[in-house]
Formats: sequence, C-alpha cells, structure tokens
Amino acid sequence: FSPQELSLRVRGLLRRLASPPVTAGSTLAAGPISIDRSAHRASVAGQELTLTATEYKLLLTLVERRGRVQTRPQLLETVWEAQPDIQTRTVDMHVQRLRTKLGEAGKLIETVRGFGYRFKGTERGVRAR
Repeated sequence: FSPQELSLRVRGLLRRLASPPVTAGSTLAAGPISIDRSAHRASVAGQELTLTATEYKLLLTLVERRGRVQTRPQLLETVWEAQPDIQTRTVDMHVQRLRTKLGEAGKLIETVRGFGYRFKGTERGVRAR
C-alpha cells in the first residue's frame, strides 16, 4: 500500500470503531427528514425516498454530523471508504442528486464554498420505534 492509502485505511478503521452502535428500531430525525437506521430507509415529511446505497450513506453521514462542515475528502473516506479511483467531483454529483430527491428539504444541505458540505437541519433526536 502507498503511505496515503495506508493512512486512509487506518483512519477509516478508527472511524468505524468509534461509531456509536445502531440501536435496533432507532430513527434519526432532522427537520422534515427521518432516517430509520436499522431498516436503511429515509423519508421526507412521511414520504419514503428511493435512494441508492451511496445516497443513503451520504445523507446519513451529513445528518449525523449536522452543523459541521464535511470536506469532500472526509465524505470520500466515510461514504466511499476512500476507494482510490473516486474523484472529489463524485461527491458533488451525488450531493446534487440527493438534493433533487429530497425536494424542498434538499436546501438543508448547504455548500460551504471551498470546503465541502454541511447539513443545517434542526435536530429532532433519536427515538425508539
């Protein structure tokens, strides 16, 4: 492995180990968006979204880290697990598709020029179903 790839793999492993465990039946909600982590489903104002696995991971990452800027390299590392052939423009393309699927709620994903993206929805918390 190259030093850069090794570094990314170690950081990815540490990130996965530090992730909080998913509680069965837990729903993460922010603004009009609800994410059922155990069922891998997302909805906006009660309407279920049809998301690809990558779009789901991207939305989940942004909502879990709401209020904090996520750089393109951070998103590549988290969502795409730092595959070496992935370009940073891939992040932009997927964010645009995700915004389109979210409709009006897509405005909650804010572009922070020169840095990356931030989810600015208000937290409704985690609740058991």
